[in-house]
Amino acid sequence: MSIPLLKYSLSTHNHRVNSFELLAGEEQPKLYTTENLPSSTEVDEIIWAAYRQVFSEHQTLSVTRQLFLESQLRFSQITVRDFVKGLLMSAEFRYLNYDVNNNYRFVEMCTQRILGRDVYNDREKLAFSILVASKGFEFFVNFLLNSEEYLENFGDNVVPYQRRRIIFQRNKGEIPFNLKTPRLDYHFLSKQFMPKLSWSGPVRRFRPQEQKPKAGDPALFLSMLNDISLT
Repeated sequence: MSIPLLKYSLSTHNHRVNSFELLAGEEQPKLYTTENLPSSTEVDEIIWAAYRQVFSEHQTLSVTRQLFLESQLRFSQITVRDFVKGLLMSAEFRYLNYDVNNNYRFVEMCTQRILGRDVYNDREKLAFSILVASKGFEFFVNFLLNSEEYLENFGDNVVPYQRRRIIFQRNKGEIPFNLKTPRLDYHFLSKQFMPKLSWSGPVRRFRPQEQKPKAGDPALFLSMLNDISLT
């Protein structure tokens, strides 16, 4: 017997933040849609917007490109929602996001990139995580894509976008929450073919060669004491 979806209230500390669609002027996001028979250039923009939303900018690489899906979208054989689903179901997305993160982090990223908002609270994060654990990765992706929230906001023809003006603070400015770089823990480095760095020798204080000790620097006194002790 499968575990039912955990009930949770739609509360968040950002509930007073207005949506993009409630603001006028330049704050409104640009919609990438196939509703008005786009030209070939506009289709290129739609494809790029989908890659940017699903993979984010730091994962939009040549290896993540899905040429067959792009061809199907250009010839109107699939909808934008089908294209987004194909990107989410690709082996590249699974490897870069699902295989290297725990369920909590994964449902956070999927909610941000598919529904265009951050998770409401820890209860929703827990409910989605249980869904991933009990039903699997593909079921969870289909659950979000077929949800009433997704269909009401994006439907079949609109590329998902950030619907809330929530930003992520960084040392070098602010970026939308859906463009955060996935955080990888050290026990996932082997899956990314990255070496684990370790140092078993004595801990020494690093001093760049260009920074030579000046007169009166305690380092000169300490080095003199070391020379005396060695003699």
